[in-house]
Amino acid sequence: MSQNLSSKIRTVALVGHGAAGKTTLAESLLAATGAITSRGSVEKGNTVCDFDPIEKELGHSLQSSLVSFKTGGAQVHLIDTPGYPDFASQAISALAAVDTALVVINAQTGIELSTERMFTLAGERGLCRMIVVNKIDADNIDLLALVTDIRARFGKQCLLLELPLHNRQEVVELLGHNEGESDFASVAAAHRDLIDQLIEEDDSLLARYLEDGLEPSAQELHAPFERALRAGHLIPILFVSAKTGAGVAQLLDALAKLAPSPAEGNPPPFYRGEPGQQPQAFLAQPDDELPVLAHVFKVVVDPFIGKLGVFRVHQGTVRRDAALFVGVAKRSFKVTHLYRLQGKDYLEVPALIPGDIGAIAKVDEIEFDCVLHESHDQDAIHLKPLQFPQPMQGLAVQPRRKGDEQRLFEILSKLALEDPCFKIERRPGTHETVIRGLGEMHLRTKLLRMQQQYKLELDTSAPQIAYRETITGPAEGHCRHKKQSGGAGQFGEVMLRVEPLARGAGFEFVDLVKGGAIPGVFMAAVEKGVRQALAEGAVAGFALHDLRVTVLDGKTHAVDGKDVAFMAAGRKATIDAVLKARPIVLEPLVDIEVLAPESSMGDLTGDLAAKRGHVTGTQPRLSGNVAISGQIPLVELDDYQGRLKSLTGGQGSYNITFSHYAPVPGDTQKQLAGKYKAVSLDDE
Repeated sequence: MSQNLSSKIRTVALVGHGAAGKTTLAESLLAATGAITSRGSVEKGNTVCDFDPIEKELGHSLQSSLVSFKTGGAQVHLIDTPGYPDFASQAISALAAVDTALVVINAQTGIELSTERMFTLAGERGLCRMIVVNKIDADNIDLLALVTDIRARFGKQCLLLELPLHNRQEVVELLGHNEGESDFASVAAAHRDLIDQLIEEDDSLLARYLEDGLEPSAQELHAPFERALRAGHLIPILFVSAKTGAGVAQLLDALAKLAPSPAEGNPPPFYRGEPGQQPQAFLAQPDDELPVLAHVFKVVVDPFIGKLGVFRVHQGTVRRDAALFVGVAKRSFKVTHLYRLQGKDYLEVPALIPGDIGAIAKVDEIEFDCVLHESHDQDAIHLKPLQFPQPMQGLAVQPRRKGDEQRLFEILSKLALEDPCFKIERRPGTHETVIRGLGEMHLRTKLLRMQQQYKLELDTSAPQIAYRETITGPAEGHCRHKKQSGGAGQFGEVMLRVEPLARGAGFEFVDLVKGGAIPGVFMAAVEKGVRQALAEGAVAGFALHDLRVTVLDGKTHAVDGKDVAFMAAGRKATIDAVLKARPIVLEPLVDIEVLAPESSMGDLTGDLAAKRGHVTGTQPRLSGNVAISGQIPLVELDDYQGRLKSLTGGQGSYNITFSHYAPVPGDTQKQLAGKYKAVSLDDE
């Protein structure tokens, strides 16, 4: 076993809310380690991580970006992620590639929605977490109040690893210092709290400390520090100013000496599972001599290089000219070029070892979340999938120029390859192409990319809400499809039952046909017809979800039994059953958090209540603001940005995340159904 080189690797993601200064912090780390000669700025558009033209235009990150640097004998692979909720897919996917999440908090604004969400997701993923309070040089901030809030909301395991001093111009680390005063706390007291927490992880150190009063050395504390990090018993709090450089050296020291290597972090949640079998945990070992296991956590469609799969190596060594398989693919591909990414630059390398993050270009089979391996024995190995927010915001789009319809679908498919939270729908009832994302800003950047990068002009219409349909009771349906036109005809008969499932359960297809009444060769056609009916909807033209379709019986014909006949019969039998099963329309409800001046709270809560929403809590925030949490139907937020601006004098902001689906009011269902029938009649 060889883990010597991997023991020097650190994989880290900068996560947190937008405008917390993550990209500037990455720039400061690169400059401090000599990876770049001078620090760029987001305002000037010359940072290593925000290299995309649209990122420069908007002044914030839109996608995750990779950089590497060396510090203290360690090789650090760092992923800078976007913080605005509209681009959450890029931040969440980065969690599958790292051992440590650096949760960056803006000292001016405190803990914001995306900060809390990413902190929780990183913990659920089993990542080691460190909290980095940035912008400590800002005016009128209360760091003691912020630390108190961090511990109240994230837990008492959040302990100071550093303290600012000399009016936030410097930072002192606490493992090696136990004397002096800082800007807001006693160095000795904070040092003692940290040591007390660490020695609880080691019985021998604890016994020696209690008996002799001897404090362990920094070297002796490394192993318990690692165990505490891995178990979540310790979440260190660090302080930096990416602008002035205060605390940057201490952060680099913490990454080199305290952040886990691939062997020290919690093992990635791989599992082995064949279809229909119970999945079993699989332990990937960071050994460069074992068979390759690598996970693709990001896909980029580069206009010059083509499709690029960005992956983390978890086991084995990926070498140039090696033959690898993608998932269950029967044929392998050859690694012709192997890259390490440094912002927009592709640096070709001969090999990547466990812990390394790299990329392979021009392999069509590579998709987001796939596993690369070198043996068919590993075909059934997968990484536990990440949970992404559902894209709820929609726009109907159509090309401005005739003849661009095919280009539109090709370009949209490329954008969907890159983004797990960008979806494309084709509404059968209205023949509309609808794009869905996590918010208005998310969709606006996609339109900008299509315009600037692909030179495609689009017309858009009003946002489309992602309504769904479902059934509320069981029912049976039947269809005999028979068609004769002179020669060989078509015949297929299907009897089936539909039953409702729990919200979010999706769709189940069950075959209970006995005696070959429907030959097995035609069952795939029946399922295809069923799925077609579910996609079309029954009440208002929205896709049906959360139901089980069980095929009970049927008939065929020795000559006229055909796929097309059973597909038509399956579709019509499903529609027949669904219409008898009391179908309803569901609408998406979202959790909303509004950050606004405390003086606006009454107006904001009243506005939410007037729009079928309800408030679930309020929490005071820094600088006289209040965070209002609630739940509201997404359709009621159509003009919310304007209402919020009016109610708060332009000082409010809000974030939304999908919560669940619920039945629409009866009058709304009638309106939606009426529109759908009108469209259907026109189409016919």
